[in-house]
Amino acid sequence: MRNNSVAAVTSERISIPVPAGGALAGTLRLPANDAPRAAVVVHPATAVAERLYTGFSEYLAENGYAVLSYDYRGTGASGDPRANRRLRMRDWMQQDVPAAASWMAGRFPEVPQLAVGHSLGGHAMALNNGSDGLLGFVAVASHAGVTKSIVDPKERLRVGLVLRVLGPLTGRVLGMVPGRKIGLGEDMPGGAMLEWSRWSRRPDYFFDDPSMDAAARAAQVQTEVLSIGFSDDAWATPQQIDAIYGRLPNARVQRRTYTPDDGGVAAIGHMGFFRRGAREKLWPEVLGWLDGRIADQP
Repeated sequence: MRNNSVAAVTSERISIPVPAGGALAGTLRLPANDAPRAAVVVHPATAVAERLYTGFSEYLAENGYAVLSYDYRGTGASGDPRANRRLRMRDWMQQDVPAAASWMAGRFPEVPQLAVGHSLGGHAMALNNGSDGLLGFVAVASHAGVTKSIVDPKERLRVGLVLRVLGPLTGRVLGMVPGRKIGLGEDMPGGAMLEWSRWSRRPDYFFDDPSMDAAARAAQVQTEVLSIGFSDDAWATPQQIDAIYGRLPNARVQRRTYTPDDGGVAAIGHMGFFRRGAREKLWPEVLGWLDGRIADQP
């Protein structure tokens, strides 16, 4: 069923089966009056509801793209976190992201495929999940989430309390983490929090987890990549972004850092790029890069 979301865009609620079990709830947005010229999947951040990506997805659809946004299993509309308590971050990266990418490629097989990953969504593609056949992808505020790398002592203390105490405790006891109550975001499965907590203690994040084989997977990425960050993001500092995107030896990676002044807003931080205040100055930067990948096709 389709509904008008904005004058130039139609939207459709969808369900995407994940081969490992369960399904992703999402929204497909399309240009209202023309066939899409390319397809973009927006892979979300940890504990961030799909609604954050509504305005940005509509903007891309207004400019000729088919755009898919969704929630990871056990978050938002994609299932109860308790019922998905054993899901880990790697399951989102290795199962949910490829499922969304495969669905989009199957729905629009005749147009170029691109993607935008926010934080964890960018991690997934940096480890070669859901990146097959892409002309390129954009990683927004996608960084190694090492707690001790947070410069501001108050923020470092707050994040450490969540990732090392409250999150693991509730994850073990309840099977889920009440993200909305502890200031983390959306509720999420306990398994994902426990894995996140372990990685956050390692100097090189998931690159220090032998079971991830992260360096070898990152070396398999061979597409065009735009990695962007923001000067006022306490989590995704340039150094922590480079800890991920400086380790893609066979990809062609561009790095950009924007200030709030660049965006014409008071603050951007870790979430602000996807809020509507960034529409006039920052969203065209990403649109232009995506358009460039289409124009560069042989």
